[in-house]
Amino acid sequence: MPTTIQISDSVKEFLDKMKCMERETYNDILELIIEDNLEINEKTKKEIGEARVRISKGKKISHQEVKKRLGI
Repeated sequence: MPTTIQISDSVKEFLDKMKCMERETYNDILELIIEDNLEINEKTKKEIGEARVRISKGKKISHQEVKKRLGI
């Protein structure tokens, strides 16, 4: 069931810039954004879990070591 939503002019401009084709709808663009966001969130959750396992095994480096490696 279609519905109407209100968006700011700046959000509309952003959505317009994301269109790959002239006839692409805002709904199409929003579906892609939502899909990408869900994938990123699941990937991030997985990476956090993996990092926690590494930390619990003592596989970590200090901030000082990171700075040294990056030349900061």
